[in-house]
Amino acid sequence: MENTIGRRDFVKLAGATGAALVFGGWEEALAWQARNAPGPDAAEKELVLLALDAAKGAGANYADVRITRGNSESISTRERQITGVSKSETYGIGIRALVGGSWGFAATRDLRRDAVVKTAREAAAIAAGNNKVNPVKTTLAPVKKVPDGRWITPHEIDPFTIPIEEKAQLLFKTNEEALRVKGVRFVTSSINSIKESRLLGTTDGSVIQQTFMRLGPSVNVTAVPADNGDFQSRNATLAPMGKGWEYIVGLQLSENVLRWAEEAVMKLSAPPVTPGVWDLVLHPSHLWLTIHESLAHPTELDRAMNYEANYAGTTFLAPPERVLNKTKVGPEFMTIMGSRSEPGGCATCGWDDEGVPAQSWPIINKGIFVNYQSTREMVDWISDITKVRESQGCSYGQDWSSIPFQRMPNVSLMPNTKDVGEEEVIAATRKGIFIEGDGSYSIDQQRYNFQFGGQVFWEIKDGKRVRMIRDVAYQARTQEFWNSMALIGGKSTYKLGSSFSDAKGQPMQLNAVSHGCPVTLFKNVNVISTA
Repeated sequence: MENTIGRRDFVKLAGATGAALVFGGWEEALAWQARNAPGPDAAEKELVLLALDAAKGAGANYADVRITRGNSESISTRERQITGVSKSETYGIGIRALVGGSWGFAATRDLRRDAVVKTAREAAAIAAGNNKVNPVKTTLAPVKKVPDGRWITPHEIDPFTIPIEEKAQLLFKTNEEALRVKGVRFVTSSINSIKESRLLGTTDGSVIQQTFMRLGPSVNVTAVPADNGDFQSRNATLAPMGKGWEYIVGLQLSENVLRWAEEAVMKLSAPPVTPGVWDLVLHPSHLWLTIHESLAHPTELDRAMNYEANYAGTTFLAPPERVLNKTKVGPEFMTIMGSRSEPGGCATCGWDDEGVPAQSWPIINKGIFVNYQSTREMVDWISDITKVRESQGCSYGQDWSSIPFQRMPNVSLMPNTKDVGEEEVIAATRKGIFIEGDGSYSIDQQRYNFQFGGQVFWEIKDGKRVRMIRDVAYQARTQEFWNSMALIGGKSTYKLGSSFSDAKGQPMQLNAVSHGCPVTLFKNVNVISTA
């Protein structure tokens, strides 16, 4: 099976020109951004330039400044009642300064001019103090200045224009439909809406205004038998997306919840899995999390260089000089791409927090590990090996009060170049299990040994789904698992899975991220029963 994909082909699928899926082409995407992406507020821009001047005047040889306004709204329900409504806003300025070869950072929610100047000088003073004792000096990769950058999440309907009452009505209707299914006892549902404005200015001459919109829906159905002797839940595993309200409308929650409710009831009578060696057909709603934990985290360069270890461990893909371009992670038809420009992706942007433009690049090419995720300061760490002299745009700070550092882009498994559908992948399986939805998981500190569960499990016999089973989890070692990949679906089976809360660092920061993948077949995987 042939599935190699070059950079140009990937961009057509999932890069900036991937907006053709929505807008019809690159020119249309640029024209849409020009019409819809707002420019910076004049007063905020003035404060950013003031902070940059103050940092330079205090000795910084480089500085970047972010004014961020974050708005979030959530509504949650259970059966016929609202269990929570919240709205929050955060607004402030964060200033990062480089003196010599060391960083300093300071932030404030006080946006009076004198407070901004004081904060900028504080960032430079911290950097100067660090530079006196820090033996490791930072070198920044070059980047082209963007004097008037503008980007907004492609969308049709701003979710913050939808009244909270309308969102509640949708959730209540969804819950009511689920409760119609005999055996369903409980239903919870929610919608989380996020809108964030980021104005970035750098001493390189960039001034970039970006507006992000993300939506996170959730539905969970619990069935209980008449004797109350058991309960089983079916989480709909609805992916958060970088889109507008039209995404929620397109999910057809009140129609699709009937299937999730029926499957929750079916789990009550489903037999437990027989432990042993099985083939696995993994749906994107499940496989995205396996990608996240076993491939995306291990390819963060700071983990490989031991700059990140306290939260979530290090990586088996280290040291770079021993593994880059030498380690076979999967079969030849396996291609994993990092992307900051995938349509709908939660880590999609126009530029990162250092003014590096969104891009895509191979992390695993033809099954071989070829590159990490990097920021401007990380490029120099391995440039002799990769011959790459520019950042891949992976710098991100959670909010105005958080220092930017390396965070995960969208990391995705590319689909088959042939038109292979889900049923064809199942038909290629003699004795297997089809897994949909993510569940509990465990992985070691080097991302090498793991165990994953799911939501719904179907036994496959001679190429057909024959019955639902339950209590399934599989165990494997990362390289052995990915090298057991035997068949992947085509573009029609490719979907995104996502999280709003990928955690990293101390103090901990959260990052929104997506992972795309097709339906995929893995051979001879060890399966255990969790009953």
